[in-house]
Amino acid sequence: MAEVLMCEANVSEGRRTAVLEALIAAVSAVEGVRIADWSADADHNRAVITFVGEPERVLEAAKVLAESALAAIDMREHQGEHPRQGALDVVPFIPIREVSKERAVEIARKFGAWLGSRGVPVYYYEDAATRPERQSLPKIRKGEYEALEEKLRDQAWEPDEGPAEFNPTAGATVTGSRFPLIAFNVNLRTDDLEVAKTIARAVRHINGGFKAVRGMGFALEERDMVQVSMNLVNYTETPIHRVLETVRSEAARYGVAVAGTELIGPVPLDALEEVVRFYLQVHDFTTEQVLETALLD
Repeated sequence: MAEVLMCEANVSEGRRTAVLEALIAAVSAVEGVRIADWSADADHNRAVITFVGEPERVLEAAKVLAESALAAIDMREHQGEHPRQGALDVVPFIPIREVSKERAVEIARKFGAWLGSRGVPVYYYEDAATRPERQSLPKIRKGEYEALEEKLRDQAWEPDEGPAEFNPTAGATVTGSRFPLIAFNVNLRTDDLEVAKTIARAVRHINGGFKAVRGMGFALEERDMVQVSMNLVNYTETPIHRVLETVRSEAARYGVAVAGTELIGPVPLDALEEVVRFYLQVHDFTTEQVLETALLD
């Protein structure tokens, strides 16, 4: 079977359609790489572009995307709800098939070295982290773009690649390798931001919630709603349905209903197996029962 590596590039642009189309076209033009999914959010002013292929081809596509994003996005003008510190904010490489964690880390570090050589401060995180305190993305990104210039003066935050100098247009980029993460958002039928923030604190690990959940509350001003935006960093430890039902229960305390949910980017089929088991009560369901799975095999 062929090697398959996935890249889920997060760029700080979710409003300018022409820019996003140009980024997608740039990646699509790389031979041997396929766009698996892409999505953009105007309130977050952020897009996630996911592509797959053989490791070296994915590396090449990441470089092409970086060049296009850095040419089109100026962080001095960026405003959005989602935490960020760079135009090309986060670039994780995720092993999918016949690719080891070590190989994914190797690709991430090749990409980081290349990007750093072009004047962008780069930090390695998760499996590629060079020190324990840099494994966590939220810790690296604390203070966001607005605090980056001062942060780079601190020797403790010298980048892993690139200059320890503030790049006002590009900001900084975080790259590495990790377990497949599920970006899961729950939208609530209220415009009370404090409700979303309180629920996010209830479910995220840092405040005593689920071990594999990171979360924040955001206002969706264009939709007159608020959102509990989460990263499920290990769906085998904390499945989707458990998080959703907890958010639903916490929201009910305030008389607030769930308006809908969002899955950002591709989702592993195994993660949906638990969703089917829970909501349909088919307790012995497996993904092998999915017709398309059998056809692919």
